[in-house]
Amino acid sequence: MRPYATWKYIALLVVTIFSTLYALPNLFGQSPSVQISQESGDPVPAAIGTRIDSVLKQAQLSAVASNADGANWTVRFADGDTQLHASDEIKKALGNDYTVALSSSTNTPAWLAAIGAKPMALGLDLRGGVHFLLEVDVDVVRKKAIENYVNELPATLRKEDIRYTGRRQAGDAVALDFADQAKFDAAKQYISSNYRELALSSPPSSPLTLEARITDVEAKRIQDFAVQQNLITLRNRVNQLGVAEPIVQKQGANRILVQLPGVQDPTRVKELLSATATLEYRAVVEDGDARGAAASGITPPGTELFYTRDGHLPYLLKKEIIVTGSQLTNAQPGIDSQSGTPQVSVTLDGQGAKKMFDFTSGNVGKPMAVLFRERQVVTSYNAKGEAIREHKNVDEIISVATVRGVFGKNFQTTGLGQKEAQNLSLLLKAGALAAPVDIVEERTVGPSLGADNIRQGFQAAALGLALVAAFMIVYYRVFGIFAILALALNLLLLITGLSLLGATLSMPGIAGLVLTMGIAVDANVLIYERIREELRGGMSPAKAIEAGYDRAFLTIADANVTTLIAAIVLIAIGAGPVRGFAIVLALGIVASQFTAIVGSRALAHLVFGRKARMTDLPIW
Repeated sequence: MRPYATWKYIALLVVTIFSTLYALPNLFGQSPSVQISQESGDPVPAAIGTRIDSVLKQAQLSAVASNADGANWTVRFADGDTQLHASDEIKKALGNDYTVALSSSTNTPAWLAAIGAKPMALGLDLRGGVHFLLEVDVDVVRKKAIENYVNELPATLRKEDIRYTGRRQAGDAVALDFADQAKFDAAKQYISSNYRELALSSPPSSPLTLEARITDVEAKRIQDFAVQQNLITLRNRVNQLGVAEPIVQKQGANRILVQLPGVQDPTRVKELLSATATLEYRAVVEDGDARGAAASGITPPGTELFYTRDGHLPYLLKKEIIVTGSQLTNAQPGIDSQSGTPQVSVTLDGQGAKKMFDFTSGNVGKPMAVLFRERQVVTSYNAKGEAIREHKNVDEIISVATVRGVFGKNFQTTGLGQKEAQNLSLLLKAGALAAPVDIVEERTVGPSLGADNIRQGFQAAALGLALVAAFMIVYYRVFGIFAILALALNLLLLITGLSLLGATLSMPGIAGLVLTMGIAVDANVLIYERIREELRGGMSPAKAIEAGYDRAFLTIADANVTTLIAAIVLIAIGAGPVRGFAIVLALGIVASQFTAIVGSRALAHLVFGRKARMTDLPIW
């Protein structure tokens, strides 16, 4: 046999050691834990540990460990029941100033954590929690956009002195009637020049009626923006639950997936998702005594007292609302081209743009405030420890800026830090749901069911591995042992890849893992059958081994490439369980190519390569 390159042995050894190190954290498992953080985002004080220990002692609960974890405090427990009980007790003791989140903390030793080794994340079906699939009603958004144009287009034409005889909403279009051809042509030219998002037409039966419809491109933009705005809003609301590692992501064109591991109260989640929030732009009363009003509780007529989110500073705002968050169509952070300072670029719809233009025309140099208003569901506990849910109105000023010029549809808010600009743009987008959402799918997975899924899934994988090993050893003898060792390395590489990528393992992922074992062994079967074929043809054992690996390579590569293409397509267009299955399958295919061609061949050379004369091979 030709000598096997030394560097290949070294590469195989390095890969095996590396994979072993980064797969090890999965053996240590995870402990149920409770993560405590401050609502303000500041690091928790060091004294919080003593306070938590006292709470647990009074409740007769024991913790495995309690320590600071970055800006948070983490308490570990031996089992899930103790975790849930402790979470309730800590919430009662700390109140609403702290967020108490159910989590899982890895038991990985410090020396492994120091090199970045971490275990695979477990999906909802393996860990337990609640799952919601929300559908955004985009038809409402389109209808609302048409209604806005019904008011906006006539107002704009009147301002341009283009008279019409009638206006109405005709299905998905705005219909404008004109008295003569001249006014019809003038209106058509003006609208086509200033409203490029509208497609204009005229029905054959009414040549002086101009119909304006939203183009397909604009309709898709409106739909995408509505879904994106709802996505950000829901993420902000889910964060209030204090759930560690929540999943809130877009699924398909108009659906949003919400998965909350560890949560077992779907009623609380539904209340939060249905909470209402909005934004209001209001004028600031410059000559008003805000501090005096705050002290006395009496406000001047036509004004209201509100406080800033940062610093809790009082401001008197006029009751008249300039525009609301429902009239917002876009908000993006950026950099002011003149000053180089951070800014937020805001875009309003037609009605909001007109009201903003009218306000700023007479208020240049005066302050304007952005008021955030939300109706939250707050949980408190009575003397008996029973949870009491109450509705709470939150009214906070998130920005006060000076009007520097006249503007309408598009304007910028400056005077902010980089982080403030990012946060403000998110708050402007997330102030209110852009469209109603309906829960089209809901399910709860209990912690015990998740544990059962893990046990059954890995029992299936172990059984599959045992049956494959038995068949390969009986049918291919020593080469069957090579195949099983290569398969073990393949699984090791797969687990390492999932851990390093931070991929989430779910039941479909375990199915992909079992399927990968079959694909990996199939590659070895092709090689070994090729070796048998060469032996039948009279080739010497040494040359048969070389020919078997060399000539089977292209066949294995072709088969794996076609499957890999299918897996990549599933990763690209799939979501949720389908995508998880595809990721495991793709990683397994790449690993099997390496282990079958390099791993088992290295073992064959190591065992048979030094034998000068071989009359037969233990492969029959």
